[in-house]
Amino acid sequence: MTGNHKDKTISRRRALAVTGGTVAAGGLVAAGFQSAFADTADTTTDADATASATASSTSSECMTLMTSVTEGPYYLDGALVRKDITEGKAGVPLTLRLTVVDATDGCTPVKGAAVEIWHCDAWGYYSGYTTANPGGSAPAESEEGDSANDLTYLRGYQVANANGVVKFETIFPGWYTPRTCHIHVKVHTGGEKEDGTYEGGKVNYTGQLFFADDIAEEIFTLDPYSQHTGSYTVLANDMVYDGGGAASGLLTLKAVHKKDPSKGYKGSLTLGVDPDAESTGAGSGGGGTPPSGAPSDAPTGTPPSDSASPSASASS
Repeated sequence: MTGNHKDKTISRRRALAVTGGTVAAGGLVAAGFQSAFADTADTTTDADATASATASSTSSECMTLMTSVTEGPYYLDGALVRKDITEGKAGVPLTLRLTVVDATDGCTPVKGAAVEIWHCDAWGYYSGYTTANPGGSAPAESEEGDSANDLTYLRGYQVANANGVVKFETIFPGWYTPRTCHIHVKVHTGGEKEDGTYEGGKVNYTGQLFFADDIAEEIFTLDPYSQHTGSYTVLANDMVYDGGGAASGLLTLKAVHKKDPSKGYKGSLTLGVDPDAESTGAGSGGGGTPPSGAPSDAPTGTPPSDSASPSASASS
């Protein structure tokens, strides 16, 4: 499968760098990863570790504002507040730990921030778009035979604790033409949990999380990913990832078992945001025409013409 994943036909379009001071983007990420997979409960140990990381990351080492990019055409309102978003979807386990900090105030944790993520399954299908063609050759999403809800799988919110930390249990995403492997993310503040989801407030940041090519391509040789064949887009050819490393959404990944990638990965990243800002979801980066075949009872995947809409974008 790895040999089939080289895509030389897609031109890279780099996303624009965000405004703000130029600072060392990796400092806080590295510090935060040392305690990345402790429970997100507000224990004394976790609080002390976070306080130490924050104190050492102010001034010259504070995380720069994260690059805001398009939300893509596959966003759906009403995602559930939950830690485990898999709903039985098959794939390599991925524990994702994200820390939200205020990059305009010394990287202090943003308590109560609601982090929302969504991504495709192992064959490249999104919930809400289960008949959309992911490109290449893949079984129909219905052939997986899982019990997942076709409108909600691999989507969810978590609300940050006092240390700005959220944790998700999911699977390693697959891929679809013309994009590299990625996870979409939004950071909300000012709203509240209601009826199992998150309502109100505003979106402070819209971005995407990315995976190193060597790890992604190794995962894609495994079942069920290997059942999707075709041209995989590497990071250097992606239309959204701008090569900026952690500040551009590149995850720090650690294998659960070094000799057996099927056992899963732990991924972490610190998101430096401006809690006073508002993101429309129409950030930079383009992804071409979305795959065809969205069902009639779900959004079509074609971005609205109204640029003020939160879903207005040109990228998948």
